[in-house]
Amino acid sequence: MSDVTAVIITKNEEKNIVDCLETLKWVKQIIVIDDFSDDRTADVARINGAEVFKHTLGRDFSKQRNFALAKCKTDWVLFIDADERVSEKLKKEIEYRLSESKNTNGFIFNRKDILWGRTLNHGEMGKVKLLRLAKRESGEWQGKVHEAWKINGNVKELKNPLIHYPHQNITTLFREINFYTSIRAEELRNKNLESSLYQIIFYPAGKFIMNYFIRLGFLDGIPGLIMANAMSMHSFLVRGKLWLSKRNNQK
Repeated sequence: MSDVTAVIITKNEEKNIVDCLETLKWVKQIIVIDDFSDDRTADVARINGAEVFKHTLGRDFSKQRNFALAKCKTDWVLFIDADERVSEKLKKEIEYRLSESKNTNGFIFNRKDILWGRTLNHGEMGKVKLLRLAKRESGEWQGKVHEAWKINGNVKELKNPLIHYPHQNITTLFREINFYTSIRAEELRNKNLESSLYQIIFYPAGKFIMNYFIRLGFLDGIPGLIMANAMSMHSFLVRGKLWLSKRNNQK
């Protein structure tokens, strides 16, 4: 059993949590930080061997992840979402790299999204890299949404991908986009940033062209088209919500 704590941040993940936990049996400790789910996420996680802590997200993902860090007991911490999976090859690579990387404080994962049975190899989702494994005391998470783990010291990259099964229906996809864009717009407003008609119109259009044509998202079929549109909608909503919030505050 590896000297690693796996951390899962959850909210109504009853359908995903068991499959996720099944891929984490090799770690020493599993912690679930649950944002007071309405379903049986917390109970199911406990039954399957996880330590569960109830903690309000408060529209701040970094705060939630840093809260989790304080609960970890091992030197190394792996952050994984409930809809992500650690393959056997990735597990073996992690164990080997931890045993031979003496001067390394963190590892970056390549993540592969599988959407409706199709692996997304192109577009924005085709080249996702995430720092998710690091020494507990080497840094902290920053950013309320689309948060990043800021690590001090040497960081290396793992070869085998982290598998991700996101948004398994359109309703969930756009519900999450609406939630994340509201937090992002609020974060930008608090930094005194502004939006404009030009940004609202042309930035989302440019993002679609970039993801679908330049980054070859069209090669991923219908799922690639849907994700290119979704990422464009994300940009549109962030800038539209930012503009509306600034306008409402001026009244």
